[in-house]
Amino acid sequence: MANTSQTFHYNNRHIDGYDFKKLTVAEPALKDFILLTPRGTESIDFKNPEAVFMLNKALIAAYYHVKDWKLLANSLCPPIPGRVDYLHYLADLIPDDKPMRILDIGTGSSLIYPLLGASLFPWSFVATDTHAPSLDNAYEILEANPELKKRILLRHQPDSAQILKGIIRPNDRFDAIVCNPPFYSSREQHWNKVVSKNEKLHQGKNLPVQNFGGLANELWREGGEKAFVTQLIYDTLEYKDQLRWCTALVADKDHLKPLVAVLEYHKVPQIEIIPMQQGQKISRLLAWRVR
Repeated sequence: MANTSQTFHYNNRHIDGYDFKKLTVAEPALKDFILLTPRGTESIDFKNPEAVFMLNKALIAAYYHVKDWKLLANSLCPPIPGRVDYLHYLADLIPDDKPMRILDIGTGSSLIYPLLGASLFPWSFVATDTHAPSLDNAYEILEANPELKKRILLRHQPDSAQILKGIIRPNDRFDAIVCNPPFYSSREQHWNKVVSKNEKLHQGKNLPVQNFGGLANELWREGGEKAFVTQLIYDTLEYKDQLRWCTALVADKDHLKPLVAVLEYHKVPQIEIIPMQQGQKISRLLAWRVR
């Protein structure tokens, strides 16, 4: 089991920060949200959800040529540089020359991993979600991007208690799974975390603000992150003949030990833990090979 450490993957296009000149050419509306820092450099207010969305919309247009990217109201706005990092680390795990087929669990209305992955690599994706309106939004993005649509297939998971069952079909073969699991175990846990964060930012207890948004199915599930990834591990063992690498982001470092223990107990051939950090946010990419 390897454990590497690096802030940004060396292939990440965003390793040197944001080129606001390039970004505003791709998305002129971003200009309204640019401000000068005390050091005299350009930035945005990362506490402003609209500014965060516009920055990421500009990034995906300027660097990945995705047109008309949009989000369902109140859904999660993924930070593009961090999602790109995930995909580059995944590419390190599966360096074969042949085109890869990737399964994205919980793609959300942003469809972010398939859009970025199909732009960066010769990969195809099956993107799944339990939330039908999110998939409707994802479909509209694909309609605006016909070249990417050729390599991205959407599938609805109608049973929110299931992850892979009902999604993986008998003839399916996937080189990898990507997943950003729901972190919180309940609405209350999530709300308390938002309030606590806002108090630290002096925003006031009565005005919770989430700069990256998030729908219920994106943010919480019974048992939280640990329970979700544990279920995903058992599901991948059940479908191991149809899978190769399975990965998930793990935000809480205390969850790694019990998750790795499950994998070791079942004697999976390989386990990797890859630290990932973007700004103040630290997470880990847990990867396991089932065959």
